This record gives sequence, structure tokens and C-alpha cells, in this order.
Amino acid sequence: MRLTVLAGGIGGSTFLRGLLRARPDAEITVVGNTADDITLFGLRVCPDLDTVMYTLGDGISKERGWGREDETWVIKEELAAYGVEPTWFGLGDRDVATHLVRTQMLDAGYGLTAVTEALSNRWKLPVRLLPMSDDRVETHVVVDDPDNPGTKKAIHFQEYWVRLHAEVTAHQIVAIGSEKAKPAPGVLDAIAECDALLLPPSNPVVSIGTILGVPGIREAVRETAAPVIGISPIIGTGPVRGMADKVLAAVGVESSAGAVARYYGSRAADGVLDGWLIDTSDAAQLESIATAGIHAQAVPLWMTDEDTTAAMANAALTLAEAVRR
Repeated sequence: MRLTVLAGGIGGSTFLRGLLRARPDAEITVVGNTADDITLFGLRVCPDLDTVMYTLGDGISKERGWGREDETWVIKEELAAYGVEPTWFGLGDRDVATHLVRTQMLDAGYGLTAVTEALSNRWKLPVRLLPMSDDRVETHVVVDDPDNPGTKKAIHFQEYWVRLHAEVTAHQIVAIGSEKAKPAPGVLDAIAECDALLLPPSNPVVSIGTILGVPGIREAVRETAAPVIGISPIIGTGPVRGMADKVLAAVGVESSAGAVARYYGSRAADGVLDGWLIDTSDAAQLESIATAGIHAQAVPLWMTDEDTTAAMANAALTLAEAVRR
């Protein structure tokens, strides 16, 4: 079985562990969001790619869900002692090695796809990890400017999330460079040639949404013969993890499983979904989702451990078979 997954960071990585438990013999390609990427202290940082890589390579911090296990922070402390900004984003000592290698390879002329493959080889990943694009795309968030009341300014997504903790109102989400980006080598083939395409419970706006925003990717998803199944990142009225509710509000979408399904849309009506999994607690929304032309099923969605996540992945693949064209 050939499976392709469009993934963000923590939610996507957690789902992938369950998918690997459910289908250990599957050939899995992961297309990772790179619009969260940022250059800090002269180093190119790719948070979502690294979270997938560390998680599936058993190097992730289990307590934080991001960064390296057994991390130390000497470099961060020394940079702070020098007064180097930004102080709100810290790179651990082990993590810095990844960014050093990536930056050196990019500066030497290698594309991000080749760089990601080289980094992944170190971790012996059980999946093929691809960036969504080799081109630079960065998500910015338009917020109120505290220094100029009555005006707004755009800040990098990492500043919005890490420094401001998504506590200020997001008025607009902008993926800078997206309109000129091209899908990374192998991405369109992975979408066209898979047996099922899965959208895990990653952020639908700034993770899955930015992947779909790369010209050619949404079209490839719409045209693939494989069933496209998504898993809701919203249970009740809140996100499983992260700030999906805050950025959904910025694009005018309410925080509910049904609203996110309609935001993605049915493939029969110019959207991207054939099927959608929602939590059992949201079963009352099944009818409205079906009215939107999307096959929906209610199953437990809390990814409390690998077994429950594997059961969720199995449910997604069972739904894929049910809606297969």
C-alpha cells in the first residue's frame, strides 16, 4: 500500500506514529509544511520537518513534543548574554547541529528536498519525508500594532505563536512567496500515485492550508484517483493541540469539526475531501457534513497513545476504501 500524508508538526507526527503502527508494511510519503520555516542567528530552521524527523527517528523530546530529547541550552544562554535577538526563540544545542548542516547545504546550492533527504538518512526514517516546496514560503500573521494604535502589522508566524502565544487577534494569514513557489520534486507524483491520501489533524490553515496553497498541489489532490481522507483537528469547539481556533477565526471559519470539513470542501464541489473523521463527541455534526458532500464517520480521535492513534489511522483507511472511486 502506498500512502501519502500532508503533515504539519506535532499533530501530523503523532498521527504518523499511529499510521506506522497500523500499516507497518506501507510505503509512506510525507509532504511536510515548510511555511513555518524561519532564519534565526544565520541558521535556516524548518520546525515542522524537524518535528516529523525527530519524532519518527525517536529523537523527539517526549515532554515538549518538539525539539530534541536530553537537550541542553548553552548556546541559547550565551547568545542571551551577548544580547542577541530574538531572545523569545531558543535553539537547543543538539538541535543547532541540524540547522547548521541544513544551512551549509543550502548555502552550497542543494535544494531543500536533497537537504531533507540527507538529514533524514541520519535518523533512518521509516517514511520518505519531502518538503512541500524547495522555494522559500513563510507564513505571516497580520495583528494590531501595539506601538501604533489603530494600525496593523505583519509578523512571522513563529513570533505570533512562540513570542505572543497566539494571544493577540489574528486579522489575516499570509503565506509570503507561496504564489511563486513550485511543488518540491516528487510531491506531485506522491499525490498522483498513492492508494490513499491522508490529511492528519494538523492545522488546516497554517499547516495543511499552506501545503495546498503551493500552486499545483491543490490541483493534484483534486485530480488524484486515490480517496482523500481528513481527520478533524477540532474536538468540540477547541483544537486537539495548538492554536487552530485562532487562525480559523482569522479566515472566517468557526472552530468545529463540521466547519473545518466545509472549509476544506468536497472534491465533488471544488474542494479536496472525500471523507472526514470526527470525534464521537461531535457525532451530531455528521448530517451537516454529509450535506456538504463529504462522507463522514465519528470515531475516537484523542491520540492518547500509539494504539489509539493506530485505531484512528485504521478508521481513516477503512473510510478510504468505502469511498474509493
